[in-house]
Amino acid sequence: MTTGTPKEVITAAALTAPSARAQERPTNVLIVGVGGQGVIMISKVIALLCERQDLDVKQSEVHGMSKRGGSVFSHLRFGQRVYSPTIPIGEADVLVALEWAEGLRWLPFLNPETGTFLADTQQLIPPFSCRSRKPGAVTNYARHTVAEVAGKVPNCFATDASRMAAELGNARAANTILLGMLSTALDFPEQEWLTVIEQLVPKKTIGANLRAFAAGRTWVEQHDPAAMHAEAPAVFPAAADLGDYVARSAPEINAAWCKGCEICVKFCPERCLFMNDRQVAELKDPDLCTRCRVCERLCPDFAITLHRLDA
Repeated sequence: MTTGTPKEVITAAALTAPSARAQERPTNVLIVGVGGQGVIMISKVIALLCERQDLDVKQSEVHGMSKRGGSVFSHLRFGQRVYSPTIPIGEADVLVALEWAEGLRWLPFLNPETGTFLADTQQLIPPFSCRSRKPGAVTNYARHTVAEVAGKVPNCFATDASRMAAELGNARAANTILLGMLSTALDFPEQEWLTVIEQLVPKKTIGANLRAFAAGRTWVEQHDPAAMHAEAPAVFPAAADLGDYVARSAPEINAAWCKGCEICVKFCPERCLFMNDRQVAELKDPDLCTRCRVCERLCPDFAITLHRLDA
């Protein structure tokens, strides 16, 4: 794992160490995303880290009905003494976004002078944004680019964490990649992060999660937030470029990952999906499928994949 000068530069550009700031005011971390991404898991990791460092920590979260694909957020504040669990607008030291549009929605809560924005550019498209049945259709999803956001916040680190996780062998480890990114902004010992992650994740996924953590941490250490202005690509390609997303085959459904939420079945424009007797989504008529990608975009568990033409 990369260490040394890059880490020192980024930490100085991001947050002052919690130990140095604890006497002044709590450190405020806001984690946002949608149901099923692991927002609450990230909150638990930070809370346990704080407890292990004998820091006072307060956590406030909203999920409930948003469990399958809806908005989820968690306020987390820690220091020597914390009285309120909620973060006022403009006072979040770090905003961690597991979904791009949710990150944009919560940007007003970020400290405009010293805040750090850590984001996955993953797009989980709300059903009401998918209004066209045509393959490659442009949605009404937020279209702000990484470069645009980087020009308005003090420290911006945004990348396709979901693709990074998929390349490591587990697309659902994207939240752990964000944890690795977050570890560069909070001054807890690296070994403490690893210990807590091992304690909280399922035992059979420990190896995958530790690799994801290392990948996220290394990515931030090797990137200068100032370069995001020029280097970061648009989150969305131009409408004319969406054709390379059209699949040459029907959707592939990972039965082990499907949680039976029925979102794909309910919103499939052609009604070519159904829930089988095991409450797992299944394709009933491949000839009806237009490869519109609505099911892939809406699945909160990454259980549906349509391959690009160049795959």
